[in-house]
Amino acid sequence: MSSFRLVGLDPAPFAPLFLLDAAQLAACGMARVIADADHGYPCRVSLEDARRGDELLLLPWMHQAAPSPYRASGPVFVRRAACRRVLPPGEVPPYVSDRLVSLRAYDAADLMADAEVCEGREAGAWLEAAFGRGEVAYVHMHNARRGCFSCLAERVPASGRAEG
Repeated sequence: MSSFRLVGLDPAPFAPLFLLDAAQLAACGMARVIADADHGYPCRVSLEDARRGDELLLLPWMHQAAPSPYRASGPVFVRRAACRRVLPPGEVPPYVSDRLVSLRAYDAADLMADAEVCEGREAGAWLEAAFGRGEVAYVHMHNARRGCFSCLAERVPASGRAEG
């Protein structure tokens, strides 16, 4: 059994934002985007690239809200009506494997315990090794080239049921 699984963002906070017009979105530092290709618009809820013609919002997201020196936010794409995806243990989808990724491992005190930049196809092995060390509580993945938050990797205990 794999030691990790990737988890998309909860779509609930984003749903009302799709009702805002362009001026209201801009006032909040957000923008509506229509995907013009089948790659390049990674939805942080569904953990897959949007398809040409899909409507998304590009917005800032507090991905590390913990009260630690690593508190951080960054841009994310969210597709209209996307369903939250929680992948099976050990699965690394093309959404990750087709990109250069930055992995940032945190301990239970929300302090960085380790970090790496690697090709996405190597992320699974790095995550297995990171979660093999007891101090790693969770990992934030980012698209390394643009720096956008990608997804959360959480520990899967031996029972196969994710923590927290």
